[in-house]
Amino acid sequence: MKRSSRARIGATAAVSALSLALITGCGGDSDAPDNKDTSADSNKPASSPTAAADAKALSAAELEKLLLTRSDIKGYKVASGDDTLPKSKSQVKVDKAECAPLAHAMAALAPGDTDANASNSLTKETAADAASKAPEDITEEDFESAFKVNMTFVGLSSYEGDGAQKAVKAVSDGIESCSGGFLITAQGEKQKITKVSPGKASGSGDESVAFSVDSDMDGEGTGTLNTEVVRVGNTVTTYYTVDFGTLASGGKAAEVPAAVIDAQVAKLK
Repeated sequence: MKRSSRARIGATAAVSALSLALITGCGGDSDAPDNKDTSADSNKPASSPTAAADAKALSAAELEKLLLTRSDIKGYKVASGDDTLPKSKSQVKVDKAECAPLAHAMAALAPGDTDANASNSLTKETAADAASKAPEDITEEDFESAFKVNMTFVGLSSYEGDGAQKAVKAVSDGIESCSGGFLITAQGEKQKITKVSPGKASGSGDESVAFSVDSDMDGEGTGTLNTEVVRVGNTVTTYYTVDFGTLASGGKAAEVPAAVIDAQVAKLK
């Protein structure tokens, strides 16, 4: 499997979390303080011009409090994005400017023009049986199962005025403009996207848009990855999901979990 910049970052986090779970029996979670069918086009009318003009952006600190925690969603381990995701847009470069909103959404960064951004990752719990065993009782099958990791990177960003609507439109426009692919350089590693396709969005929030990308796997075929962008008022949420087991085997791309989107949107309302 190609360790693209995004896949490599997520794999590092997954291996770390799973190692803790298998060896110590701990979940390794970080619980921050509590604080409809559609195409790629936005699925609901945008807010009224007056409401958009009055919208004030939340700060990064305020967004951190709105990220999902373990108590907000069952069946997922929640970890801070601080060590696993790019810290700023300066760490993510693209060869086509119009494709930047897509690359940023895939990196849990703001797809629009704002510095107010927060992120974390949610991993579906699948290794409970192995985690409950003593180290000497863990089998090879347990290890193989443990690395069938489904991880979703979640990003929140907030905007002044109609910035959130513009951010969603930039993603929607980028899906068409970048259909032939583009190159991402993130944290020193290159990821070649060979194709961008519109996806079926969840219909959540005030508007939503989804897309999938085919990523070159160092000459070993391509892997398909899914992303969704949802707007709730003047806050935009991004979801990028990787199933490392299916990505390695060339299986069907993991869908962005509806449970994650529903829980995050509910926390924003």
